[in-house]
Amino acid sequence: MELWSESWTSGDSIPERYAAGRLLPDGSVGFSDNLNPHLAWSGLPAGAKSMVLICHDFDVPTEATDVNQPGREVPADLPRTDFFHWVLIDLPPRPTVIAEGEFSRCFTPRGKPGPGTPQGARQGLNDYTGWFAGDAAMAGQYFGYDGPFPPFNDSLVHHYVFTLYAVDVDRLPVQGAFTGAQVRAALAGHVLGEATFSGTYTLNRRLRGG
Repeated sequence: MELWSESWTSGDSIPERYAAGRLLPDGSVGFSDNLNPHLAWSGLPAGAKSMVLICHDFDVPTEATDVNQPGREVPADLPRTDFFHWVLIDLPPRPTVIAEGEFSRCFTPRGKPGPGTPQGARQGLNDYTGWFAGDAAMAGQYFGYDGPFPPFNDSLVHHYVFTLYAVDVDRLPVQGAFTGAQVRAALAGHVLGEATFSGTYTLNRRLRGG
């Protein structure tokens, strides 16, 4: 099975329009276009009844003390963890494409609705749900795709991995406002094939060369 995109080449820097956050001309950061990227796949295994797509960043700091603090950087050697940006399940195997902007076209304070989506699929909660939980203006359930918005002072460039799974069931056994961790657990014994596509993103001006 193969997964690719017209939005960027796998492993390259993610264009700003697919991110949730961007650098502003005044030196601060703000929200970006937050478009979901185009994705397409081929080589479906026999017996595939639905698809599952997970996008996660594995470079998220486990300690928030230095995050987004002017005048210092998040240390590169700080332990890192996963942050889910998109959890999409029960996607029909065909058509073998997700169009740019089909599932997300902006960043929505308090989150986009779910779990229902285009193409009859279901979308789970991404980890902005937890990130904004203590913010009265932003707290809510963040369903579907919300793209990169790494700390502007992180000394690591963040890596984002889109993993597509072909599974042998029409409907994955998770309910309600499910999470990426729940979907990963529910995939056990159902995966017929998988493929990955990746990109990088940073808001650190030093790492961007300006």
